[in-house]
Amino acid sequence: MPWPLRRRPVSLGERGEAIARRTLRRAGMKVLARNYRCPAGEADIIALETKTRKLIGAETIAFVEVKTRSSDRYVQPSAAVDDRKRRQLRRVASYYLAHHDAAGFALRFDIVSVVIRDGQEPEIEHIRDAF
Repeated sequence: MPWPLRRRPVSLGERGEAIARRTLRRAGMKVLARNYRCPAGEADIIALETKTRKLIGAETIAFVEVKTRSSDRYVQPSAAVDDRKRRQLRRVASYYLAHHDAAGFALRFDIVSVVIRDGQEPEIEHIRDAF
């Protein structure tokens, strides 16, 4: 009998992204892509929010940056989204929108901050329209 296949250990970042996807789905959003890579860079999550159609007259495509830490003792994880990362995510969004039928959709940039401490429930903060 062959040895059982072992799954590689899940990193802190992968755990945080899984929690973020679940959080977005629970908020009524549909995940369109995860770890989307293109020549402009990478977006952790691209999600669709249909609820905004009633509010602003269009569905919204959200480009979501996920930041996960094991502690927020010195700074919140969302503070790690600096100007360079914001510019990169804007370029990724431009590339995505140019290569997908996205006419008529609103655009938004969100951050999901996840703090996973040993033995505790994760702390999750979804910052809509973060920049």
